[in-house]
Amino acid sequence: MRGLRERRYRGAVIGLGGVALQSHLPAFRLPAASSRLDLVAAMDPLPRLGIAGVPTYTDLAPLADLNLDFVDICTPTSSHLELTLWALEHGMHVLCEKPVALTADEAEQIRCAARGANRIVMPCHQYRFNPAWRRIREWLDRDAIGRWYLAEFDVYRLAADLGTGTDGLPWRGRAAAARGGVLLDHGTHLLYQLLDVAGPPTQVHTWAGRLRHAAYDVEDTAQLVLEFPGRMAKIFLTWAGRARENRIRFIGEGGTIEWRGGLLTLEQAKHTTAFDHTAELRKESYATWFAELFASFAGAIDTGDLEPLNDIARVADLLGMAYSSLRSGVGLAVMA
Repeated sequence: MRGLRERRYRGAVIGLGGVALQSHLPAFRLPAASSRLDLVAAMDPLPRLGIAGVPTYTDLAPLADLNLDFVDICTPTSSHLELTLWALEHGMHVLCEKPVALTADEAEQIRCAARGANRIVMPCHQYRFNPAWRRIREWLDRDAIGRWYLAEFDVYRLAADLGTGTDGLPWRGRAAAARGGVLLDHGTHLLYQLLDVAGPPTQVHTWAGRLRHAAYDVEDTAQLVLEFPGRMAKIFLTWAGRARENRIRFIGEGGTIEWRGGLLTLEQAKHTTAFDHTAELRKESYATWFAELFASFAGAIDTGDLEPLNDIARVADLLGMAYSSLRSGVGLAVMA
């Protein structure tokens, strides 16, 4: 008799834009995900026959009749809450692109609906499965640089990701679709990564502006300063760069960890260890991270793990505080 953990789950992708085509669909074909999850349908408002390799519909109604175990939501941010609640109402588990919720109130709506339906909602926080980040976390967990007191995250892009759009103005640059700019879009990833290693901050200070892309009606550049007991972190994000670049740096009492230009280094006194993680900066690598995320989603369904709901809530709390700080122009204390 097959064990519970061997059960397979049937699902559908909602939204066949850039992230679905580049990462989600390839991930479902990789062994980590395909051993547990079967993609049996897709839905997109535009006719996209043959793209997903499964029956594809242009509205949600047919999905409700397919006896699905889950849906994978890959649509613009403005639809995440509505689609998540729709899926829960129809008895489906949910994978959802980030951010799932933007405020504490939205996160609580999802929590109540998920508990009422006895279903799992998991955010696509796939950067946790980046091999470079896993190595950084392992070094921090074993105090390889002693007590760290300063973290810096810097992300430079030339513009918001166009996805599959053809009109030259990406949906991520439109408030009606994205609900926010670079702070919301890429900042979400950095917030959950930071929460994983630092816990909740005590105060958040935010600056944001539109420096280069006048056609956007959201911020193209943002900076967050997060205070913690005995340490601080700075997150800088821009779609107004002249070249694509990423940097992560942790400075501690016994050394420095830095990932820049693909090279990950651990400096301790007079000794330096280095690893080449250039591959992790390429989008082709993302599917492998998603496949591991999808496998963890299947495991959460197996066990009924509600921790992903806490993950959604923690990030939503910080996003809400960051934008509140931006509107008020002052740093805000995080409520315990």
